[in-house]
Amino acid sequence: MIAEESTKFESGPLARRSFIKALSTAIGANIVFGHLAPNGFMPVALGQMNEPFSIPGKPGLTILNDRPVNAETLPHLLNDPITSASRLFVRNNGLPPETVDIDSWRLVIGGESVVNSKTYSIDELKSKFENINLALTLECGGNGRAEFYPPASGNQWTTGAVGCPIWNGIRLKDVLEDCGIKENAVYIAYHSADQHLSRDPSKDAISRGVPIGKALEPESMIAWGMNGEPLPSHHGYPLRLVCGGWPGSTSGKWIKQIDIRDRVHDGTKMTGSSYRVPKYPVKAGATVPDEDMKIIESMPVKSLVTYPKSGVEVGLNDTLKLNGHAWAGDLEVISVSVSNDFGQTWVEADLKKPVNRLAWQQWDAAISFPEKGYYEVWARAVDSEGTSQPMLIPGWNPKGYLNNSCHRIAVYVV
Repeated sequence: MIAEESTKFESGPLARRSFIKALSTAIGANIVFGHLAPNGFMPVALGQMNEPFSIPGKPGLTILNDRPVNAETLPHLLNDPITSASRLFVRNNGLPPETVDIDSWRLVIGGESVVNSKTYSIDELKSKFENINLALTLECGGNGRAEFYPPASGNQWTTGAVGCPIWNGIRLKDVLEDCGIKENAVYIAYHSADQHLSRDPSKDAISRGVPIGKALEPESMIAWGMNGEPLPSHHGYPLRLVCGGWPGSTSGKWIKQIDIRDRVHDGTKMTGSSYRVPKYPVKAGATVPDEDMKIIESMPVKSLVTYPKSGVEVGLNDTLKLNGHAWAGDLEVISVSVSNDFGQTWVEADLKKPVNRLAWQQWDAAISFPEKGYYEVWARAVDSEGTSQPMLIPGWNPKGYLNNSCHRIAVYVV
């Protein structure tokens, strides 16, 4: 939210007023409440994206990388309570399988802590276990990385690497228990059909997992469908994991094997700094030893303004209606509020309950403006443990994970 480069101007009230005036000129409107803006403030209007490129079946998504393909969704395209396949972000680590024969596809359950290793066809999975449909929030651990300074390496996600489709499939728990789980089970690990970028068959593109407790939650799924249709190829057709509320990297796509392990999984992108953050606060730009990093589990509380689109114009006497989503990893969101004066005052939004555990929640609010000019509307959510979104970017970390600072949109009052 705050660009540190912008703090490089002379200090003092006069210099600050001159800086705010210059920003007002740049965006073409007086910044109302500009005297309340935090140091280093840069208007969100200055960073509005140009019209995005598109990929087949994903109109409006912005491509961040083409090898592997990674693309995110602009916030105003995520306004629906349930995310359509066309609007769900794409996060790949390797090259998706070029061909898929669903009739010959098999899922193997193995590992050191399985009682009886078994192999299932997709038809067997569908017929043997109870079919379920759950709305589960999926968010990339690096969502928001573009706002960190100094910059963190990796895809420069802004706010669009999140979504909440309805997943169709079965409980992971049911399949694991059908094979039997030894008492020494610690973790589950997935192995997938995507290729390493080098095309070296001895290398995995990614192989991650979750603790056995998370795997046995009734919401953790093996999915073959999304919103009542077969999984799109970008999202793991014909079979994937969905571990709602945790980093999307734990929800492996194109899965062919799940191991029940007697240790924390040590597969590709489970070690080093991958999907890990420091155990303690660190100085921006610091090098953190691997042993001082911890695996990301439940994602932090977060919210998104999905209506209106950033940059909207409203009349001085108009009340602006807003809506969006909020989510909190394994927890529930208990409140959302919005501000138009850089967090000095807040208006509480009307927040709906989730349709099921680990689904995001819808909210709506209305706000008015005291005079003409440029405003920013900020949204802030609080989770069921009382933790609030920070108004500024949270603690820096080497890979730019877990940025859950308040989302903001630009509003011009004319």
